[in-house]
Amino acid sequence: MRILLVNDGVGDAGGVQTYLTAVARRLRGRGHELALLHVDRLRAPSDSPVGVTAPHFCVDDSGTTAAVRAAAAWRPDIAFSNNMRALSVDKQLLDRMPVAKMVHGYIGTCIGGFKMHAFPHAVACDRRFGIGCVALYLPRHCCQWSLGALTKQYAWARSQHALLNRYAAIVAPSEHMQREYVRNGVPASRVVANPLFAADMPVRPAPLPSEFRALFVGRMTSLKGGDVLIRAAAQAAAQLGVKIPLTLAGDGPAREPWASLADSLDVPAEFPGWVDGTRRMELFRSASVVVVPSVWPEPFGLTGLEGGAYGAAAIGFNVGGIGSWLRDGENGWLVNANDGVAGLARALAEAHAHDATLRALRVGARRVAERLSLSRHVDVLERVFSDSLASGPG
Repeated sequence: MRILLVNDGVGDAGGVQTYLTAVARRLRGRGHELALLHVDRLRAPSDSPVGVTAPHFCVDDSGTTAAVRAAAAWRPDIAFSNNMRALSVDKQLLDRMPVAKMVHGYIGTCIGGFKMHAFPHAVACDRRFGIGCVALYLPRHCCQWSLGALTKQYAWARSQHALLNRYAAIVAPSEHMQREYVRNGVPASRVVANPLFAADMPVRPAPLPSEFRALFVGRMTSLKGGDVLIRAAAQAAAQLGVKIPLTLAGDGPAREPWASLADSLDVPAEFPGWVDGTRRMELFRSASVVVVPSVWPEPFGLTGLEGGAYGAAAIGFNVGGIGSWLRDGENGWLVNANDGVAGLARALAEAHAHDATLRALRVGARRVAERLSLSRHVDVLERVFSDSLASGPG
C-alpha cells in the first residue's frame, strides 16, 4: 500500500513526532511505501519520520496547492493526516483521495482544545461543539481569556469540525476520544479507538528501586496537576511519617510555582527539565510509580504507559482517556477525580507502604504495556487503511 503521512511539523520535540517515527518505521518494515506531506521545512534529513529516501512534499517550499498536487501525483492509496494547523491541506487532500485522520487532541470539538472549564473550578466539558460554546468560553475560562483568542480559535475549530464527516475514518487514541467524536456527529462506524503504545520497550523491565520515588513527566502547566501531586506527597508523608521523593521532569510556566510549593511543604523534589533518550530511560527505570495527576481530560496520558514498559506502576485520576490503559488493581491506582489531593495521597501512601502490592502492580504495568504494543496499533491502522480505500475522496 502507498501511504502518504501528513503532519504540519517535522522533527519537532513532542509526542506526535515520536508517534510518527515509530509508526512509519513499522509500516515500512511491513512493506508499505511511504511519503510525507508537511508544512514546515525539513531542518535536517534525520528529522524526517519516513527516512531520507522517501518522497517529501513541503507546503512552505512550494505552497499548498503545488505540494498537494505533487503528493497526489505520487499516487498514494490513502493519506494519514495527523496534526495539521493548515486546514487547506486536509481540504485539498480530501478532494483527491481517502484520508484517515488521527486525532491527537480535541480538534474540531472544542474551541480551546482543552475540553474543560477552569472557572469557578476545574471541570471537564462534555458539550457538543457549536455556537453555544462561544457564550461559555470567556465566562468559564475555557482557554486564553481573550476575545481575540476566542475569535481566532473558534474560526479554526469550526472549520475543522466541518471536515470531520469527510474523513474516511477517524482514529482516536482512546475509547473516551472515540465517544467524543461520535457525540460530535461522526458515525460510530467511522471512528476507531486505537490506543497508543510505548515507543520504547526494553527487553526486560527494571527491578523495583531500592528507594521509593514517584515520577511526573510532561509539560508543566496547571492542567497537568503537578501542584496536586506535590500536595498529595506532603499529605502521604504526614500519614506515613516518611517523606515521598518526587522527580518532576519537563518544563513550562508552572515549574517555578511547583518548585516553590515543594520547598514550602518540605517535599523532596527534583526538577531536571526536559529529558529524552538515555536520561528519560533512566528516570523511568528509577521510578517506583509514574504519576499522571492531570486535572484535564487527557486524550490518553501516554507517560504512564511508557513507565509501564520499564515496570513502573501508575497512579492517575480517572479523567479522559487515562482509564483506557490504567486499570485499578492491575497496573496501578486509578483515582476518582473528585477525591483530589486526598485520593492521590492515599494511592501514594499505599504504594509506599505495601511492597507486595507495588511489586504485583509493576508486573501488571509491564504486561499492559506489552499488550498495548506498537505492533497491535499498526495492525489496527492497516485495517483502517484497507477499509478506507473503497470510500474514495471525501
